[in-house]
Amino acid sequence: MITDFATYSFKNKKVIVRVDFNVPFDENFNVTDETRITSSLPTIQKIINDGGIPILISHLGRPKGIMEKFSLKHLIPTLQKYFKAADLFFMTDCIGDTVKAKIASLLPRQLILLENLRFYKEEEAGDEEFAKSLASLGDVYVNDAFGTAHRAHASTTIIAHYFEPDCKMFGYLMNAEVINATKVLNSQDKPFTAILGGAKVSDKILIIENLLDKANNIIIGGGMAYTFIKALGGEIGLSICELDKLDLALNILQKAKEKNVQIILPVDTMIADKFDNNANTDYVDVYKIPSKWEGLDIGLQTRIQFSEIITQSKTILWNGPMGVFEMPNFQGGTKAIAEAIAQATKNGAFSLVGGGDSVSAVNQFGYNHSVSYISTGGGALLEFMEGQVLPGIQAMEQ
Repeated sequence: MITDFATYSFKNKKVIVRVDFNVPFDENFNVTDETRITSSLPTIQKIINDGGIPILISHLGRPKGIMEKFSLKHLIPTLQKYFKAADLFFMTDCIGDTVKAKIASLLPRQLILLENLRFYKEEEAGDEEFAKSLASLGDVYVNDAFGTAHRAHASTTIIAHYFEPDCKMFGYLMNAEVINATKVLNSQDKPFTAILGGAKVSDKILIIENLLDKANNIIIGGGMAYTFIKALGGEIGLSICELDKLDLALNILQKAKEKNVQIILPVDTMIADKFDNNANTDYVDVYKIPSKWEGLDIGLQTRIQFSEIITQSKTILWNGPMGVFEMPNFQGGTKAIAEAIAQATKNGAFSLVGGGDSVSAVNQFGYNHSVSYISTGGGALLEFMEGQVLPGIQAMEQ
């Protein structure tokens, strides 16, 4: 049984909090999406309010050694907005005597952010000694980083071995992620509709196969839809397509038919004569895309069809955009899905949105408060929905 974070008293405890502050920046190092930061604030604030001292550890990006652009120091201005009543410190390392000495000097209502864990190759390698060094910094370990729970890294999995069961636990965010993802997977509220987008069928094959035993409808949009259309004999022009996955696409459609699951593909598409926001555009039958054009969004009829299915659903999972929504001229389909999910939620459905692009879209279009739950996990959520055991969760249960 994992120790209950909500009832635990952190008074006078040094608390290692594994957060997921792997957030996007603009060219001036301003955070462009604070979702992962704000989602962990209740966990951090609870420790502070109890009289504990949070030691925040996280990774950022995929640095090759120490790289200034991946330093967590860039998060300080954003974090200071939220911790005005507490003293926030930053260390340019995450292990070692200097870090230990600084932590030892901290007092209640103070917190510290350590430098990017991935500046050490030992982090991703799941190195025991590195994990042990991290563990020595605190009395208690709190994992609040669902976004990294699918990785057996030193700070997410191995570190848990160095804490007794009553000194390691999930934070509020991690608990909420597991509860809400489980709620969707085990939902008895039907119809259950899963909306899957993104570029590749290969990225979503396992989740599709797992959902075939759970969902009533699986809506497929985005680039991955064109692989299905091609497999069914459609002309897709220059649209993205995994030619080596055509048989796989047909196999998925056959399995769905056998299990009485409805897979809904686009009927029309918004095409462009080049991959550019200012390209010439048109709407055509998704099976009849001209040879030198490519599909960059779902079409008008598809938006209506998808929205009707979504608004009649009682449980909804959304992972992946319907088109190249980063370009203003090709965001209509993704926005229509967000609107339909918001309407369904208003009607009483339970909706979970996960995956970086889907979350960005919901935030961008202003529907972040109109869905039931927004997951901070990308790959972790996918693997959870695939039915896999996540090492970051398993380690806490041992």
